[in-house]
Amino acid sequence: MGETRTAAELDQEAAVRGYMEDFYRDGKPPWDCGITPPELVALVEGPDALAPGRALELGCGTGTNAVYLARHGWQVAAVDLVDRAVRQAREKAAAAEVDIPVLCADATRLDEVGLPGPYDLFFDLSCYCGIPPHRRDAYAAGLTRRAAPGAHLLMFGYGPGAFDDLVSGVTADELTARFTGWRLVDVTPGTNPVPTFWFTLHRRRHGVSPG
Repeated sequence: MGETRTAAELDQEAAVRGYMEDFYRDGKPPWDCGITPPELVALVEGPDALAPGRALELGCGTGTNAVYLARHGWQVAAVDLVDRAVRQAREKAAAAEVDIPVLCADATRLDEVGLPGPYDLFFDLSCYCGIPPHRRDAYAAGLTRRAAPGAHLLMFGYGPGAFDDLVSGVTADELTARFTGWRLVDVTPGTNPVPTFWFTLHRRRHGVSPG
């Protein structure tokens, strides 16, 4: 059976899609600056770097970070909601001569696309924080179903109140509550003029454990 959504929920989803499409149409998405953030670089190249494995980027934009991961030995897949961004990401991957399946898809409906996982790393640069609240449990569940034991999730998000709307924003308490079977291991404030945070979560290797 299909999911049932209220008119208000459908309006929220359409508004978010339109908002994202407008940014890419104007060529000025603030989260897609073309530079891989140092937080991801540290995870991939730092003293405690992860061993390359399989990675999924959620809300990949024009593909800067997916290409970066592929160039550093990761087997990468990526999704974005905006067709214009997906086309640019595919072009960027082709120019870099890296093999990245980039799909135009909703990060809260991963079961509808052919990305079964498992993945060792998930990267989210301000995707989750813009998802309407009624779709966030689906995002967490879809990601968790695709997570290898011990997987990492690195997420950048805007805090509540950063924008004048009733949808965007994320807190550490929310992630702890929604991501069952994960452990929030780090929260680092961003350097933006509005509240932002970098969240690092680890998938527990043996399911949910106390503490």
